[in-house]
Amino acid sequence: MVNNMGLVTGPDGATSIDTTSTEKRMRDYLEAVAGVTGDPVRRVVLTHSHPDHCNGASLLAEAEIIAHRTVADDLRRPHALAPHIFAPFDQGAAEPRLPTILFEDALTIDAGDRRVEVRHPGGPAHTAGDAYVWLPQERVLFTGDLVFHGGTPFALSGSPAGWLRALDEMAALEPETVVPGHGEVGGPELFAPVADYLHFLIDAAERAHRGGLSPLEAARRLDLGRFDGLLERERIVGNLHRALAELNGTDVDFPQAWQDMYDYNGGRPLECHA
Repeated sequence: MVNNMGLVTGPDGATSIDTTSTEKRMRDYLEAVAGVTGDPVRRVVLTHSHPDHCNGASLLAEAEIIAHRTVADDLRRPHALAPHIFAPFDQGAAEPRLPTILFEDALTIDAGDRRVEVRHPGGPAHTAGDAYVWLPQERVLFTGDLVFHGGTPFALSGSPAGWLRALDEMAALEPETVVPGHGEVGGPELFAPVADYLHFLIDAAERAHRGGLSPLEAARRLDLGRFDGLLERERIVGNLHRALAELNGTDVDFPQAWQDMYDYNGGRPLECHA
């Protein structure tokens, strides 16, 4: 739940790329913004619909909210999680806002002398409504959760195969600076570890499919190898739910996927640092 945000300044005000997960973190972020610019945050670009990137939008009540069209659908119909799944945290007075500007494929923000390109990768990846934000002059790429740096990629709401295509699309831009959704900022070297994990996941799902294993059974038999040290390792279960559903041509049972992640974690709530 501790995510990265971005700030792009311009003559008509600032653009925030995502918000934060809690009221406290959002107020800290806005204090940091005030140290950079005296202009208000006029618009927010949401990279997807997950609460760690959306919750703080209520503290920017006057800002435009830009997102892919499916983000609005997701925010209207959030997946309700059983209360035992996550360790509790204080969200405070922070909650998402529905987007005010929707786009299908791409949208360009003219921030004075700076061009800000918002793009959808063309299909589900991390989620159905991912957006990445490209600053072509500065060669800076904000990936949202299409890149995790140090954490386990999470495809429960998306598509592992589609995610790989999105990584190729972003790499083709040849960015100099890559801002992941979580973890330290880096460069294009951040793409390969995510792709490696997704290939590992797809291979594991194909073996589980041939063996008739459930996602939880497959996860418990799986040696995570070099991915064992990533944060949120229990996401392998949710990822297998998605990958096996794609192989079977079925929908994901989201409550069961979260319960299986909880069980894989030893029947303990999943850590939630917010």
